[in-house]
Amino acid sequence: MHYGVILTVGDPRTVAELAAAAESAGWDGVFYFDAIAIGSMELYDPWVVMAAVAERTSRVRFGAIITPPARRRPWKLAREAMTLDRLSSGRLVLPVGLGVLDDAGFGPVGEPTDVRTRAELLDESLEILTGLWSGRPFSFAGRHFSFPEMTFLPTPIQRPRVPIWVVAAWPRERSMHRAIRWDGIIPQAHDDTGGPVDLRPEHIKAIAAYATRERPAGEHGRPFEIIAQGTSSASDREAAAATVRPWIEAGATWWIEADWQDATVESLRRRIEAGPPAA
Repeated sequence: MHYGVILTVGDPRTVAELAAAAESAGWDGVFYFDAIAIGSMELYDPWVVMAAVAERTSRVRFGAIITPPARRRPWKLAREAMTLDRLSSGRLVLPVGLGVLDDAGFGPVGEPTDVRTRAELLDESLEILTGLWSGRPFSFAGRHFSFPEMTFLPTPIQRPRVPIWVVAAWPRERSMHRAIRWDGIIPQAHDDTGGPVDLRPEHIKAIAAYATRERPAGEHGRPFEIIAQGTSSASDREAAAATVRPWIEAGATWWIEADWQDATVESLRRRIEAGPPAA
């Protein structure tokens, strides 16, 4: 089991300091997020912030949960990710998804909001990323993107690619099939009517079984990661471990401490310094 924390508040220097503190406290990953404008939140460019994180750390994995390729040019994203992977000596993770539409970086600025279109853009972008990261001449002809042969050098340090984690909705077949083609899943859950429900350990157990069945071990050269998110106690190590234990037993491979609502720099620092909620 790996343990990470999402750093949802703080300016770039503060986020980098928190990331360094997390590395010292034994966490395995530190994560930021990718947004343009959400209400009155103070937001910073994730790639600049992650560069600061890369420079202040030497061991932890890091990424932005999540990057929505539907509003990014894939060749620019490929160049940014490769550069950051090299800057960090191969520690970048690329979590991707459709993105949330309460971000003004979608509809208000003319980016597509239709679910199907965003899904198509996501699929094409992932194919382009991996093609360009190969370091070999690569061309692409799709519904949304098309370009003649080009060669991107250098390649990322990580091979065969920077790990890609995909947001997917259990048990939607198309969504799940997309996720298992890559390197990990950030799962959501839906009920029998298609409505969203809170993710529970039993969902993780079903997802783990699905991944084992549909994606044989070793087929893609690395283990398939299953990411669970939540909050655990900063003051009671036994309670924190008890929170995480059912997710481990269900088959999650990452627990990410994620306080999206009430986090402050002080509360994040306390949680980080308390160490991972190891069961």
